[in-house]
Amino acid sequence: MDKKDISFLEQLLYDTDKEIIINELTNIENPLFLHYFAANYNWNSGFDVPSVILENEACDLGTGLLMFHYADGYRMLEDSDEVSSSSLEEWKCFLNKIHNKLINFEFKSQNISFDPELTKIQKYKLKKNNPNIPDILISKSPGEVVDIPKI
Repeated sequence: MDKKDISFLEQLLYDTDKEIIINELTNIENPLFLHYFAANYNWNSGFDVPSVILENEACDLGTGLLMFHYADGYRMLEDSDEVSSSSLEEWKCFLNKIHNKLINFEFKSQNISFDPELTKIQKYKLKKNNPNIPDILISKSPGEVVDIPKI
């Protein structure tokens, strides 16, 4: 991505009009742009914008995995009942949607790698509690490792 793209990304990240952000992200065809946006997104701002990224056909598997972990998907892996019983409907819905999309490999590309950077001990504990956790949720995804700019 060039300076113009990074500048546009920065502008979009700090735009306060959610409708503008959603309209722009809906039309983005660059998977790397979506990945950088998701990595720099303020996750306290809700799940409307990440849902748009998830539904965008250009969203890469690595970006999906990044969003799963940035949205605290680890809690779902630790104790799915805790998520199911949560009163945070928007969060619960987003996590379930992204979880299903990841385990069913519903992403058109796998070109951007993301590593959730779980320790061997964390992976062991998760697998001990639930041996059926798919490796895709706890391991580095296929693709090229990219340096994510902090914006």
